[in-house]
Amino acid sequence: MKIFVADTYEELSRQAAEDAITLMRSIKQPLVCPASGDTPAGLYKYFTTKKELAVSHWSFVGLDEWVGMDGNDEGSCLFHLKNQLFGPLHISQEKICFFNGRANDLDKECDNIEKFIQQHGTIDLAILGIGLNGHIGMNEPGTSPALRSHVTELDPLTKKTAQKYFKEQTEITTGITLGLATLMEAKHIFLLISGAHKANIVKRILEEEASAQLPGTLLRSHPGLTIYLDAGAAALIQPRTA
Repeated sequence: MKIFVADTYEELSRQAAEDAITLMRSIKQPLVCPASGDTPAGLYKYFTTKKELAVSHWSFVGLDEWVGMDGNDEGSCLFHLKNQLFGPLHISQEKICFFNGRANDLDKECDNIEKFIQQHGTIDLAILGIGLNGHIGMNEPGTSPALRSHVTELDPLTKKTAQKYFKEQTEITTGITLGLATLMEAKHIFLLISGAHKANIVKRILEEEASAQLPGTLLRSHPGLTIYLDAGAAALIQPRTA
């Protein structure tokens, strides 16, 4: 496990983006799993500023989605990634495999995602964030680490926090997500965490015993894990760098 502590969110985003670009240059046909959300948005924005960045050989697999939504729904995970990443980088549709939360057969959606990953060998880089309750993707506290892609009941805190992505109050109760077993098979994991409001969960995932009750702690055993923090998120850990 490596930890990078930046003074600012912008520095965090720039460093994570540069590290991702360097990593992808060493892989012939990389498969990237990008999280949606506020924290990785800066990394994706940095990608779009690199005019020389060649991504036509990259493929992307979705991390999670709200059940009942797809990329046409404002506030959906795919909607945000289209605006922040796929659209600006002109990623072709055949290079993207994403959960359709509106599908009638959600189990089939899970199978399709897993097959897409298998066709590429494995995920080369998973770009993740973490919830205030320690969730990874939509693997909520108490989720078995043995699960692969699955449908999950959302934690009350996740439901509450997710409202920031919607212009109006929106009822969400269920998600569909890559499981921890799938994510732990990724070659590299970048965990991005920013803001003083995340300082307590950073301290917990770094110091508490690894447990399914705090899914973020389970990532510590991954040999390719790098955690990127800004000063606010790192405020409660000592020392500030590792």
